[in-house]
Amino acid sequence: MNELHRLIKGRGLTQVKAAKLVGIHQPDLSRLLRGDFDDYRRASDEMLTVFEQDIEITMKPHGKAGRPGRITFKTVAA
Repeated sequence: MNELHRLIKGRGLTQVKAAKLVGIHQPDLSRLLRGDFDDYRRASDEMLTVFEQDIEITMKPHGKAGRPGRITFKTVAA
């Protein structure tokens, strides 16, 4: 969500205009940007593609037996 927020701000969009662009209502976008995104986990990736972002997901073993893996989100500077 931080990346979505950055992209919206970078384009100087209001929440109303950004919500229309990604295809949701403004109150829903507001909740997303505040961190309430349980209902939008998959949709958030699709929202990023509206801002010409490619999304790459890589899954690999971490090599630490008996410990859970981790989720890392990396942005690449254009």
